[in-house]
Amino acid sequence: MGITGRQEQILNALIQEYIDLAQPISSQLLEKKYDFGIRPAMIRIEMQKLTDKGFLYQPHTSAGRIPTDWGYRFFVDDLLKKELESFEMEDWFAEEIGDTIKFIQSLTKNLALSSQALALSYLENEKIFWKEGWEEILKEPEFREEDYIMNFTKLLENFEKNIENLKINSGIKIYIGKENPLPKAKNFSIISSRCGLPGEEIIFSLLGPKRMAYERNIRLMNSLTKLLKEF
Repeated sequence: MGITGRQEQILNALIQEYIDLAQPISSQLLEKKYDFGIRPAMIRIEMQKLTDKGFLYQPHTSAGRIPTDWGYRFFVDDLLKKELESFEMEDWFAEEIGDTIKFIQSLTKNLALSSQALALSYLENEKIFWKEGWEEILKEPEFREEDYIMNFTKLLENFEKNIENLKINSGIKIYIGKENPLPKAKNFSIISSRCGLPGEEIIFSLLGPKRMAYERNIRLMNSLTKLLKEF
């Protein structure tokens, strides 16, 4: 089911605001911050149409809207079509690449700090995982709920067990919510890509709430994989 150009503008703006604010987004907020060229009443009508089409939902009768998995997927697919600006990563490569372990640990830490997600790297030849970013990701509002933390921990465990079965290639693979092939994953998203170093294959992944900063994290993964190809 397609949407109009104006509905796409409203959907993308709403998702970006939800990523930033972590609360349902109202038509009043969009009206104040964006010029869609239509009256406030029309913004409400377009939001209702997006809800009817399955891109948004309203958690409570009096609340604003938040994205559905389908809404996020539309948003992410739109980002993947664009030529996003690369990240500056010169400082990331301060470690000597000759020491592969230290090099991968350093990259993983920088990836976590820049993404504010849990960064995971997997060195396939040695079957070794590194994880960085717990301190930052636990600050996200979703993690105030104990069940959420438990499900995220279970997702991480399942991801590590099944990483070699997920067919992750050199392109960016993004699982959103129920798209995840793993249990306990409906509230989370995963961004992964495979990179090569001389004699080594590495899978880098970012795991976090569905409300993750997709544009920034896609840019990060694109930039990292592109730079590693030059080694």
